[in-house]
Amino acid sequence: MKKILLLAFLILAFNMAYPQQQATLSQYMFNGLAINPAYAGSHEVLSASALVRFQSVGVQGAPNTQTFSAHSPLLNNKFGLGLLLVNDKIGVINQLGLNVVYAYRILFSEEQEKPEVLSFGLQAGFSSYNAKYTDLAIYNNNDPVFAQDVKEVRPNFGFGIYYYTHRFYAGLSIPHLVNNIFDSNNDFQSIVQPNPVIINSGYVITLTRFLKFKPNFLCKIVSQKPVELNFNGNLSFDDVLWVGASYKFNNLDMLAEIQLTNQFRIGYCYSAPTNGVQQVNFASHEFMINYKFLYPQSGVLTPRHF
Repeated sequence: MKKILLLAFLILAFNMAYPQQQATLSQYMFNGLAINPAYAGSHEVLSASALVRFQSVGVQGAPNTQTFSAHSPLLNNKFGLGLLLVNDKIGVINQLGLNVVYAYRILFSEEQEKPEVLSFGLQAGFSSYNAKYTDLAIYNNNDPVFAQDVKEVRPNFGFGIYYYTHRFYAGLSIPHLVNNIFDSNNDFQSIVQPNPVIINSGYVITLTRFLKFKPNFLCKIVSQKPVELNFNGNLSFDDVLWVGASYKFNNLDMLAEIQLTNQFRIGYCYSAPTNGVQQVNFASHEFMINYKFLYPQSGVLTPRHF
């Protein structure tokens, strides 16, 4: 079994020499800044979110992702400012990204209960790639692919557009405008960071006074990779409890979000593969917390659906 896992990991590590995808999160509909800089300021107040994802629990060296984001509107909600930190680790490979986010917001409606906003976002920062290939226990110690570590830092810029009302949202983003190449003077270890295009949207349907349904979808397009489609549906009970499910190729997610107070929200996602390969592809767990620090001047914080 260990040999099978090691072989699978080595194949994955070799494939890492080709385009790297953006870290994938299941609760993207409640953590928009992680995929779109234009999301900054959309929570009406200073808002901070932390998320951790444990993927394929039970497999040594399985992916582990942590994100932290904070953003707030400024100057009568016409601008948004934010910070995004993403740490993604798989085996001996660790990717870290830090970005400062700015958004310019066009307010078609300034009503807090019925907002209508078109936002344009930019982010700037850096991405680091650290692969400790020499820590691997391999059969052929003379293999040039794993003979030298890779440790590089490159600049990063991103762009996004985000439109939302109290019932609908749609976004388009390119989180990496720079086609970074991480290399340690070894052609076998050239790692290209491509420019993923992410499109997502959602709509809230009122079923009864206390029950709402929100379908969402996300489409991620990356060069030399299959198009990633994610379909999601959530039920809201009195704007306090959200439960739902997501599906993407060979993976099913079960989600739950609880609005504990007007300011504090927690979320959990359980992911399981649907391809039947349970021996090497175990379930994943994702936890999220969100806290809104300040109330608007009116003293009322309108419930947010995304």
